[in-house]
Amino acid sequence: MNASVLPLTNNTPLCFTKNSPPFNYTLPIASAYYSSIFMILGLTSNLVAFGVLLKSFQRTQSRSRSFFLIFLAGLVFTDFMGLLLTGTIVVSFHVTHFNWRHLDPYCHLCNFMGMSMVFYGLCPLLLGATMAVERFIGINRPFARASSGTKSRTISLVLLVWFIAGCIALLPLTGFGAYHLQMPGSWCFLNISSKGYDLVFSLIFSLTGLICIAVSFLLNTISVVTLIKVCCGQDRSQRRRDHEVEMMVQLILIMVIASSCWCPLLIFIAQTVLSGAPLQVKYLLLWLRFATGNQILDPWVYILFRRAVLKRIYPRLDWSRGSIMTLYPSLRDTMRRLTHSSITSTVGSNETGEMGKLNGTPPSTLKPPPPSP
Repeated sequence: MNASVLPLTNNTPLCFTKNSPPFNYTLPIASAYYSSIFMILGLTSNLVAFGVLLKSFQRTQSRSRSFFLIFLAGLVFTDFMGLLLTGTIVVSFHVTHFNWRHLDPYCHLCNFMGMSMVFYGLCPLLLGATMAVERFIGINRPFARASSGTKSRTISLVLLVWFIAGCIALLPLTGFGAYHLQMPGSWCFLNISSKGYDLVFSLIFSLTGLICIAVSFLLNTISVVTLIKVCCGQDRSQRRRDHEVEMMVQLILIMVIASSCWCPLLIFIAQTVLSGAPLQVKYLLLWLRFATGNQILDPWVYILFRRAVLKRIYPRLDWSRGSIMTLYPSLRDTMRRLTHSSITSTVGSNETGEMGKLNGTPPSTLKPPPPSP
């Protein structure tokens, strides 16, 4: 690795104090071919996935499935915009070889790209954890989920995830950390350093992602165990479970892909800042490619692992429609009647008890008066 750095002065913008162009860097993994292929493949995959989700949303009649599709649409939109914004800057650099100091003397573009890298990196992990919570409640507390779940509330949760990720991405602009130009000069990212606020912000980024993955793993494991018990119970022949099975298969695959793609980078950042070791640019670029793969592989989960595709692959599987909320329609009506009658009887007994207290005699000891002579 060779880098020719311009002399730094006191007027050097913060984003160029670590690495300043022009660079002479010829690492193969940093070539334009990698960036172009990743960007084109990712954008195409997400566009196809968005079309599939839109068609599925128009056809679905399940409320829980429609909520899940809203989360998936938010995830696809996030992946698409992340690839579009960051990929455009990276590919433009490799094609034009522009000088950041001349094009962006005040670090506005560098800060924007750094924010985009953090925001669009955390959003899929936060959305994955939110989807795991939603499925955990939907499978383990279906009646509570049915009473509180609405499409507007689901959209609000997606917006809340974007807001949280945006707040974290904005921290360096307030002086809590910093965004720096990274080798080979084609991208900006948080300053991975073991000093001051850079250490804290690096840990916030890495630990937030790792906690989201851990929450997804825990809740998805519990949901899968619960779903297996429901599907393999005594009344399994009466149970309609295709929606839950389909959603859990997709969610598990999303979790596996996110863990495989993001854990190396997140662990690398935490390990580097905690150990105080010098940053290994080669490994940073390698793990960054792994993380970018998440945005490319995610859409294929929605494209391939659908009932329409699985029915063609395995037509013998019983794909009856419905959900865990409709496992026992008659039982659900019976529970409503029992609940109503229980409330009525409780109110009636309370009224009787109150009358007995007013008369000074318990209701159960009242006797009819003797007949008059």
